[in-house]
Amino acid sequence: MKPEALQRALGYAFARQELLIQALTHRSFGSPHNERLEFLGDSLLNCVVAALLFEAHPQLREGELSRLRASLVRQETLFEVAQGLQLGDFLRMGEGELKSGGFRRPSILADALEAIFGAVYLDRGFDAVAGVITGLYRPLLERVDPSEAGKDPKTALQELLQARRLPLPRYVLCATRGEAHAQEFEVECSIPELGIASRGSGPSRRAAEQAAARIALETTKSK
Repeated sequence: MKPEALQRALGYAFARQELLIQALTHRSFGSPHNERLEFLGDSLLNCVVAALLFEAHPQLREGELSRLRASLVRQETLFEVAQGLQLGDFLRMGEGELKSGGFRRPSILADALEAIFGAVYLDRGFDAVAGVITGLYRPLLERVDPSEAGKDPKTALQELLQARRLPLPRYVLCATRGEAHAQEFEVECSIPELGIASRGSGPSRRAAEQAAARIALETTKSK
């Protein structure tokens, strides 16, 4: 896919297209690649998310804000945002990495997203990258629950069910697709007592369970 489609999804147009190309280039493809940009983008993401949380939650203490920030900048969250952008379709990778399914790997997608943040900063400065990060993270910030700071979806779901004196959810592997080096797993998370059966997918069984638990958690909260 062409970079223009990604820029539309980001809500940002690069003045220096070579920065975007570098951000999308994995080291397996060649040089210049995106590792230095990823280093820069990681720091920018932490700064912007910290500022957003500081403004949105004036009642929280330092430790609580730190835990919330950690939950928003961890690899799983970056991977979720990258999937929403279909970022894997734009990556430039070596043939071996492509064949091994690298364009679906959470670590590679998370690093590439951070590299894009670094590229935006070099392109037009801090205000520009703050705008991009804010736009991408707004849905996550709206649903964040300070009481669940730092908890993964499976843990948060388990604690919520225990508080309601309900049995723990059941996780069942429904399907495994793809070749051994690039598999995708689909898992169902069921809570029969609430009539909930949600499905999630991911590049590992654990990731699929977390995806299914996230959906079940949101559904449980609404009941």
